[in-house]
Amino acid sequence: MLTLLFVALLLVDISVRLWLSTRQIRHVARHRDRVPPEFADRIGLASHQRAADYTVARVRLGIVERVFDAAVLVGLTLLGGLQAIDMLAGWLTDNDFLHQMLLLVITGLLLGALELPFTLWRQFRLEARFGFNRMTPALFISDAIKGLALTAIIGLPLVAAILWLMGKAGTLWWIWAWGLWVGFSLLTLLLFPMVIAPLFNKFTPLADQDLSKRIGQLVQRCGFAINGLFVMDGSRRSGHGNAYFTGFGKSRRIVFFDTLLARLNGDEIEAVLAHELGHFARRHITRRIAISFAVALGFFALLGWLARQPWFYEQLGVLPRLDGRNDAMALLLFFLVVPVFTFLFTPIASWYSRRDEFQADDYAARQSSAKQLVSALVKLYDDNAATLTPDPVHSAFYDSHPPAAVRIRHLGMAAR
Repeated sequence: MLTLLFVALLLVDISVRLWLSTRQIRHVARHRDRVPPEFADRIGLASHQRAADYTVARVRLGIVERVFDAAVLVGLTLLGGLQAIDMLAGWLTDNDFLHQMLLLVITGLLLGALELPFTLWRQFRLEARFGFNRMTPALFISDAIKGLALTAIIGLPLVAAILWLMGKAGTLWWIWAWGLWVGFSLLTLLLFPMVIAPLFNKFTPLADQDLSKRIGQLVQRCGFAINGLFVMDGSRRSGHGNAYFTGFGKSRRIVFFDTLLARLNGDEIEAVLAHELGHFARRHITRRIAISFAVALGFFALLGWLARQPWFYEQLGVLPRLDGRNDAMALLLFFLVVPVFTFLFTPIASWYSRRDEFQADDYAARQSSAKQLVSALVKLYDDNAATLTPDPVHSAFYDSHPPAAVRIRHLGMAAR
């Protein structure tokens, strides 16, 4: 039964994705030769066409990648790929715990290697074709090495601890594992801005004193505490611009991409930050973290039950080991197939996120200027080659932010 359900949902997943992608490509291409009226006086036709071509290219690559990922998933599960890796791990060691760790490591490295061609194509062909790539091969290799090292230093101990809990904490191990995951996630949020992010990018204090003063007044007006304003050398890797808040508690800081500061003026930057502050003022961040922890608890509880069911392994292409534990295999199977079973919930999460964006825009309109936020958004749409004419169904299913025209109209009403 599980096998049939898995195959059916995987086919639904692929079919829906292909249908939505086809809609997006056709809709964007159909509106390629005319700038929407809301943007006609601010974005040129050449920029609009570049955004359309960039969107279509990304969607087409996404189609190929999803079909490939589905084939890999079937190969690892129903066609016996994980079973073969498990046998290889058993051949490499007789130690049961090391066997399980090897199963996870080998599978992780294999998945990373299979994903690498798409990553390289996206970075050095697609992004370069539209003028966004600034990353050199040397920097790419350096980032990859650092990423692997961080995974080994942070990820492996976490996985090892979960496997230990699965073997030693009884049938309710999943509660302890969930608690460990929550603690790890909160610690990561605390350490990321001060320890992890600087390994990949250079962060320097914002030098523009006038802008710093303006932002300080905005933050104080909104009743928000931060631990500094920083500029990140995002231009080393990409031409895309952005700004974000990171950390929590006393480690919270505001980070600007240097590409963003080069494009927006002070009024526009203030409006963009007011929008981000709106997420905190409306408790969006806290709520999303709480929801993610609650969902994780449900997933851990489900995993705790499935890990004890022989049919869970057998119907996903694996013969459970009788002479050892199957904890690592349970983790792999569960987290490989869960996205297939949860894919159809995507539009709910997307709607929830878009609702939060509207609320943050309303907050920015009150604390700063809706007109300046519109001006900033138009520049960011233009610079980042974001399509102004997404397919409505595709957007409703996937997009975490409202379509450009809808968002601009909403802000226009807020400005009155």
